[in-house]
Amino acid sequence: MRKTIILAMLLTFIGTSAFAETRIRMASTTSTQNSGLFDYILPVFEKKTGIKIDVVAVGTGASIEIGKRGDADVVFVHAKEQELKAVEEGFFVNRHDVMYNDFVIIGPPADPARVTGMKSAADALKAIAGSGASFVSRGDKSGTHTKELSLWKKAGIDPTGQKWYLEVGQGMEKTQRIADEKKAYTLTDRSTWLATKDKDKLDLVIVLEGDQGLFNQYGVMAVNPDKHKHIKYKEAMEFVNWIISKEGQAAVAGFKDKNGNALFIPNAK
Repeated sequence: MRKTIILAMLLTFIGTSAFAETRIRMASTTSTQNSGLFDYILPVFEKKTGIKIDVVAVGTGASIEIGKRGDADVVFVHAKEQELKAVEEGFFVNRHDVMYNDFVIIGPPADPARVTGMKSAADALKAIAGSGASFVSRGDKSGTHTKELSLWKKAGIDPTGQKWYLEVGQGMEKTQRIADEKKAYTLTDRSTWLATKDKDKLDLVIVLEGDQGLFNQYGVMAVNPDKHKHIKYKEAMEFVNWIISKEGQAAVAGFKDKNGNALFIPNAK
């Protein structure tokens, strides 16, 4: 009888161990989440490795801070200068370019600032500021917010505190909705725009695109295990190595909207 009980317990232990989940935590941007990219590629990774990834979708700045604290195992964001600085400071290791898309300026169809036809994003912001039309900023230290601030600086304008400038502290999809409600302009990444404009029934349109300064690079990096002993570095590196591999890059390339538009272009080296 005792042998039977011990055998049953052993089989139960083996069974639960065999099916125990390995989970890691990834801090990433709202654009990768809102676009649906992770819903598309993470099941492919999980099937290959058995590793589940729990995504915390916040702005790039917040994602990097989460990683610095050791509250994530891997970070997937889009502010390359900030990423490289955090690597140099020793918080992250093995940073790689993964993919890119671009930013666009969207606004009301009436285009009161007459931005349509302009080639320079900085000139477009000057026109918006000069017209008194409203501009909605994410205001959340995200990669998009960082890019926006750099464009205002290039335009020679400090919008902070202006009546027409609204900082909302929200992710990209919510920021687009607020801009739509207020018939305002905003800066967004193309992937979130294409993935959500029809779903959210937005009336806004793209008024400026194609400026080389709107290039939007995404990168991935693992939290440094020398900083935080508890992180799952081995599993984090499995994801890093997979997303930059031919298979991972093919998964990124295969992610498209309902009209067949690629939302991200893979460019890992």
